Amino acid sequence: MSDGSDDRARDDEWNYRARHETETQRLDRNWAALLQELRVVQTGVQLLTGFLLTLPFQQRFADLTDFEVGIYLVTVALSVVSTMLLVAPVGIHRALFRQHALPALVATAHTLTLCGIATFAAALVGVVLLIFSFVISPRVGLVAAAVATTIFCGLSLLAVILRLRHRRNDSPPSDSG
Repeated sequence: MSDGSDDRARDDEWNYRARHETETQRLDRNWAALLQELRVVQTGVQLLTGFLLTLPFQQRFADLTDFEVGIYLVTVALSVVSTMLLVAPVGIHRALFRQHALPALVATAHTLTLCGIATFAAALVGVVLLIFSFVISPRVGLVAAAVATTIFCGLSLLAVILRLRHRRNDSPPSDSG
C-alpha cells in the first residue's frame, strides 16, 4: 500500500508544470476552494439545526411518540455535531494563523469537512424519518429514511467512482484539485 506520497509528488509536479504553482500556492488555492465549499454546506446544516432546535417549542411536539422523540434527539445531536465539524476548520485556521502550518490546516479541514458532510447526511435521514413517521406512520418513515440513505450512499458511491475513474495512473490530472 502506498502512503500517497508518490501521488502527492506527482500532483505537485503537475501543478508546477501546468499552473506554475508552488506547493504553497496550491495549498492556498485548496484552502480557498474548501472555504467556498464550507460556506455552501454550512448554510444548510445551520438552517437544519435552527429548525430542529425550535421544534420542542411547537404545540404539536407533545404529540410525538417516544420513538419519534428518540429520533428527534439523535437527529439534533447529529446536526449539532455536523455544525461543529463544519465550523471547526475556521477555528483551527485561527489557532494556526501565522504558524506556517498550511499543509496540516488543509489536510485537517478536508477530513473534518468529509465527516461534517457525513453527519449532515445522517441528520437529514433522521429528519426524513421523523417527519414521515409523525405525518404518516413509523413504517413509512423507515421506508422514506431507507430511500434517503440509499440516495446519499448512491451519491457518495458516484463520487468515489468519479475519483477512481480520474485517478492519474501516470497521466496528468485533468481536475482542478
